[in-house]
Amino acid sequence: MTDKILVSGFTFIKNGLTLGYPIRESIESIEPLCDEIIINVGYDDKNLQQDDGTYDFLKSYFTHPKFKFIKSWWDPSIRKSGLILSQQTNIALAECCGEICQYIQGDEVIHEDDLPAIHNGYIEMLNNPQIEGLVFDYIHFYGNVDIYKYTRNIYRREVRAIRNKIGLQSWMDAQGFRQAGGGKPLGIRIKARIMHYGWARKEQIMSAKVREFEKLYHDDSSVNKNFSYQKVWGMKKFTQTHPKVMGRWIEQHRNSIDFFSLKLDVTFRKFFEYIGLVISDAIERATDYRLGEFKNYRLYRD
Repeated sequence: MTDKILVSGFTFIKNGLTLGYPIRESIESIEPLCDEIIINVGYDDKNLQQDDGTYDFLKSYFTHPKFKFIKSWWDPSIRKSGLILSQQTNIALAECCGEICQYIQGDEVIHEDDLPAIHNGYIEMLNNPQIEGLVFDYIHFYGNVDIYKYTRNIYRREVRAIRNKIGLQSWMDAQGFRQAGGGKPLGIRIKARIMHYGWARKEQIMSAKVREFEKLYHDDSSVNKNFSYQKVWGMKKFTQTHPKVMGRWIEQHRNSIDFFSLKLDVTFRKFFEYIGLVISDAIERATDYRLGEFKNYRLYRD
């Protein structure tokens, strides 16, 4: 690491221990890329006293001066469209000093095999001021760490590295980044993956996570109290390797459920939804074009 900060990592987390987030592993996965890492830990009260031990856990593990910690209050009045998530992301982003900011969420992990491609993406950004972000491919695990979901109703790519100090902010529920007026960043797609473990926890922990997550969008009366994994459209067997840092977490959170033996929900409404997904997925396999794809970015063309 040089005295000049070129790459700032940043993330946020709340109740990471209680809800089974691989937050330590997430931070470890970006550490080789970053000159500094901003870690924003959320609290339930304005006095910043009430958390589940996540702050102390991370602070005791990440002791190098490159790790910088923030405590912040999660205002319960912000319950619309998951806006608290972008607010907390932007608190961490505001502390970043680097020319490039590498974002990672608490249930996302980067594979060590992809670090060279990401580093090369940084170099391309530094050499071309028109490039505002790096677009990563996503692997969304579902139900277990050996199953992933790939279909039109789940995003397949997103920006996770941005140029700093050009007005980009985390947007809406923190899936991507936009300018203040909604303008999309101009990015390049790199051969690197974000491995998303958010839906791969044990069912009991996942149930608690879903309840807490729904509170970010709805009032308490609308929160679903019951959760169980179900077979969903687009499930595929994962045959690649997991990041090395995820070894222990995977053993702790692996489910014993045979998801492929579960029945698919084929209600009248779901039937027509699946027909649309079958058609869309077939077109994508043949052309790499996804019908009606939502994107938080524009791809740079030379």
